[in-house]
Amino acid sequence: MSESFRRGIRIGLDVGSVRVGVARTDPDGILAVPVATVKRSTKQRDLAEIVAIVAEYEPLELVVGLPIGLAGAHGPAVQAATDYARDLRNALAGNHIDLPIRLIDERMSTMQATRQLQSAGRDARKGRNVIDQAAAVIIVQQAVDQERATGLPPGVLLAADDLMKTDKRD
Repeated sequence: MSESFRRGIRIGLDVGSVRVGVARTDPDGILAVPVATVKRSTKQRDLAEIVAIVAEYEPLELVVGLPIGLAGAHGPAVQAATDYARDLRNALAGNHIDLPIRLIDERMSTMQATRQLQSAGRDARKGRNVIDQAAAVIIVQQAVDQERATGLPPGVLLAADDLMKTDKRD
């Protein structure tokens, strides 16, 4: 383990328009495991469910995947994930939880999760909830691996100002 690796649980989120996959790491960042799939209905209910998960695990940080296009383009899905992360930051603050939220490139996580489930003999169409959780596992594991390799926290820290200044919109 790198000397600069920050010990603590991380929670990863795969934000979709229908569901949010949630996963977490152990405190040493060795293993990422699925936690839940939050079915999106109302913003208030969805965020309250994630806030409860955060309160339960008391993570070091949250890692939200950004579905950047294969060519590096930032489209509507990136904006939606960023907006969701901002809403979550506000919901956490409303519950007196101050927690860094990092945004990381997750271009291939859902595709990779689908392939893994198919190779394990699972029907991807019937296992959408599992795919969302598996994608969240990939996102948070990628973040831990990146920090371990570079010695730096992964991705981009969600700041109070507009992060999308440097994006590559189509």
